Amino acid sequence: MKNPPRQMSLNAFLMATGHHIAGWRHPEAQANGGLDLAHYQRLAQTAERGCFDAIFLSDTLAMLPGRLDALSRMARTEHFEPLTLLSALSAVTRHIGLVATVTTSYNDAHSVARSFASLERLSGGRSGWNLVTSSNAGEAFNFGRERHFDHAHRYQLAETFIQQVREYWREWGLSPVQVLAGASETGRELAAAHAEMVFTAQPTAESARVFYRDLKDRMGRYDRDVHSLKIMPGIMPIIGSSRSEAEDNYQRLQALVQPEVGLSLLSDIAGGTDLSTFALDGPLPELHDTQSGVSRQHLLIEVARREGLSIRQLYLRMAPARGHRVIIGTAADVADELEDWFTTDAADGFNVMPPYLSGGLDTFVNGVIPELQRRGLFRRHYTGHTLRDHLGLKITRQLQDKSAYA
Repeated sequence: MKNPPRQMSLNAFLMATGHHIAGWRHPEAQANGGLDLAHYQRLAQTAERGCFDAIFLSDTLAMLPGRLDALSRMARTEHFEPLTLLSALSAVTRHIGLVATVTTSYNDAHSVARSFASLERLSGGRSGWNLVTSSNAGEAFNFGRERHFDHAHRYQLAETFIQQVREYWREWGLSPVQVLAGASETGRELAAAHAEMVFTAQPTAESARVFYRDLKDRMGRYDRDVHSLKIMPGIMPIIGSSRSEAEDNYQRLQALVQPEVGLSLLSDIAGGTDLSTFALDGPLPELHDTQSGVSRQHLLIEVARREGLSIRQLYLRMAPARGHRVIIGTAADVADELEDWFTTDAADGFNVMPPYLSGGLDTFVNGVIPELQRRGLFRRHYTGHTLRDHLGLKITRQLQDKSAYA
C-alpha cells in the first residue's frame, strides 16, 4: 500500500490587526481587534474553515520597545495573554490546533506545565507551546532584574526549563506539541534536540534551504527522525486578482507606514540601537552585539549590506513582515511559491502572516487554500482531532526520555 502524498502544514499567525506595521490603518482592518474576543473568534473559525493546522499567537511580558510617539501609532501594544485567549477559542472551534508563545526566562516551570495541561484538556489535545527565551530586554525590569539575561544563559535556563515541564507532562500523561522559534547557533541546537515545529524567518528560498538542511542534519546527533520536526518559515501574502493589483495593494500598505513607527521597528530589530540620530537616507551604522533577538539582528545586517539599503529603505523593507518572506501576486502566484519551497526542501509548511485582519486571512482562505488543495498539497478536511494528528507527529522518544540535549 502506497503512503499518502506528502502535504504541507499551515499555521495562521494571528497578530491583533495584522502583521504589517501599518496594517491597522488598512480600511479592511479592525484597528481595535487586539482586545476584541469576537474578532478573534471570527478569525479562528475562518482559519478552521481553511483547515489550518493551528492558530499561532506571539507574546511579550513587557511593553514593546520604542518611543511613545511610535507606540501610540501602532495597534499591537494591547493584546490578550495567549493562553487565556486560546482557552476561550477552544470553545468555538473543534479541530484547529492552538499554539501559545510562553517564555522560559521569566516564568515558573510548574505553572507553565499546568497552564498548558489545562489548554490541552480543554481543547481535546490541540495545544502547542512555542518556547521563547525573551528577546524583549524590557521584560527584565518587570521581574525585578536590573538587566536581561545574556543570550547563552537564557538558553541554558531554557534547557532546564523544558526538561522540568516535560517531566510534569509525562507524569500527567500529556504531550502538547513543542514549538521553538529562532535561528541562532544555540537556538538551532535546542531545536534539533527538542522541537517538533520550528518557526523561522527566511527571506529567500536559498537561505531557507540552507537552514532546513542544517537543522535536519543536526537531528541525527540526538537520534531523531527528520520527519519528527516541521520547519515552518513565516510568509506574508499580499494578494490581488492580478499581479498589478497585488503590487498596488502592497504599495498602499507601504504608503501607510509612518516614519517614526518604521524607525522604531528597525531600532528594535537592530537590538535596541537608537537609530534616530542617524540620517534616514544614510547607511545602517555598525551595530553592537545584542543579547535580545540575535538571529533577527544578523538577518537585518545581512539584508542591509547585501542590497546597500539606507535606513529608510531598510525600515520599509522590514515594515511588512519584520524580515519574513513577503509574496506579492495572485492566489496562484502565492501557491506557486509555497509549492516551490515545499517541494525543494526549503520548508515543511508555513506560518501564514496576514498583513491586516480580518481581510488578509479571508483572502488567503478563499483564494490560496483552494489552489493548494487542487494541487494535492494541502488537506481538504481534517482527518484527526489533535494537533499531533494534523502534523502527523507521534509521541517521540524525546517525550519519554529525560534529556536528549546536553
